[in-house]
Amino acid sequence: MGEAAKVKTVCGYCGTGCGLVLEVEDNKIVKIRGDREAPVNKGQTCVKGSFAYEYVHAKSRLTSPLIRKAGQLVETSWEEAYQFIVEKLQGIKAQFGPEAITMFATARSTNEVNYITQKFMRTIIGSNNIDGCNRT
Repeated sequence: MGEAAKVKTVCGYCGTGCGLVLEVEDNKIVKIRGDREAPVNKGQTCVKGSFAYEYVHAKSRLTSPLIRKAGQLVETSWEEAYQFIVEKLQGIKAQFGPEAITMFATARSTNEVNYITQKFMRTIIGSNNIDGCNRT
């Protein structure tokens, strides 16, 4: 086994944008440390940035969408999953109005993702019912 390849990246766990250095062996992350050259975190990481990488290679990680049919979760295509979501949202909106739908954004997303999330809620759904943990 050779020396681990070092790959610089940005942490995707929250929206802070800490710089990380991944150590990769056999196409698998084996260690993460903070990038000392990164202006945001200067080599420091939180516990999630340091240790929450094992899910990337977890055997239990979902690789395709699931829809509940006859009480069981079954794999489906992305097209069917998106159509299911559209139909459910349209049904709720038609029966109860747009204010019956809410969305919770997350600090784990980028500012751009949170922006498009609120834009979707306000323009497509027609509701201002959006909140998130990143407002505090």
